Amino acid sequence: MALLAWLLLALALAGCSRGQPEAVIGEGFVVPETLNLRAELGPQQPAVATVRHGEKVEILARRRRFVKVRTSAGAAGWVDGSLLFSPEQIEQLRAVARRAARLPSQGEATVFDALNVHTDPDRGAPSFHQIRPGQQVSILEHRLVPRASPGLAPDDWLLVRLSPEAAGWVLGNMLFMAIPDEVAQYAEGHRITSYFSLGEVRDEDRVQHNWLWTTITKGREPYQFDSFRVFMWSLRRHRYETAYIERNLRGYYPVTVETPPGAPPRFSLPVEDKDGTRYLRTYTFQGYRVRMVAKVPWVAPPEPAAETAAPPAPPRDRPWFIRLRDRLTGAGGGN
Repeated sequence: MALLAWLLLALALAGCSRGQPEAVIGEGFVVPETLNLRAELGPQQPAVATVRHGEKVEILARRRRFVKVRTSAGAAGWVDGSLLFSPEQIEQLRAVARRAARLPSQGEATVFDALNVHTDPDRGAPSFHQIRPGQQVSILEHRLVPRASPGLAPDDWLLVRLSPEAAGWVLGNMLFMAIPDEVAQYAEGHRITSYFSLGEVRDEDRVQHNWLWTTITKGREPYQFDSFRVFMWSLRRHRYETAYIERNLRGYYPVTVETPPGAPPRFSLPVEDKDGTRYLRTYTFQGYRVRMVAKVPWVAPPEPAAETAAPPAPPRDRPWFIRLRDRLTGAGGGN
């Protein structure tokens, strides 16, 4: 009698499971810009679908480091599990983007060669985007990060805004500021770390800008610039000339510029005095003259607290016969 009952149960399970979708054992979010789902394990297997960065997929099975996933459109295939974010990781990346959206830009930058964008200022952190030549990104923050191997110089990392919804970290020495070449030529081998327009100048049939920039001599320093300079467009000589320069500084992001209607442009820079006290210096630029109008103590804003990730969704309430089948067969639990 017991044997007959088990046979009937097995037949019922087989009948009920036919046509049932595979059980979901987790969820993930695509890391790279695009990711192919393969019909079976192996790089030569045909791609059954392509998913994009940030897209949510359901995890159906695991084999060592590979996972079988299903897209929102119903396509199912295999991918390398290291190319998926957990719900907590995607929320952290979105939190970085939300914070980046509130930070003032320090200038636009681009690259000569494709450059990977990472989730954290770490060479080993996942890369989810590539900046390509000609694409411009906004510079927001700088961080000096020691290397893992002793004796290696630390890395300069920059937080960049890719769009209003996306931001990440890149190696700073691979970016160059997109300030016009007729101004950039005066950098004299120093790295430009920020730049801002201080207003337009009309010279006959063309429009030029007056510029503020900051530069650093060597890089790999805990501060962001050691000099700043104001360039004005000379209507008499039809070229850029230096209106003001300060050197041998320890300056920090963020540099900010205001152009109030009916008043001369103002710019502010956090600068450290020789005694180590940091001040926010504010200058006005009017005509040919740059003048400091305020100097107040400045404290660097603290590192933002990690935003709490949304709790994972509760597991789906699957029918009892599916749960029993999974326990008997071990579905979805192998390595």
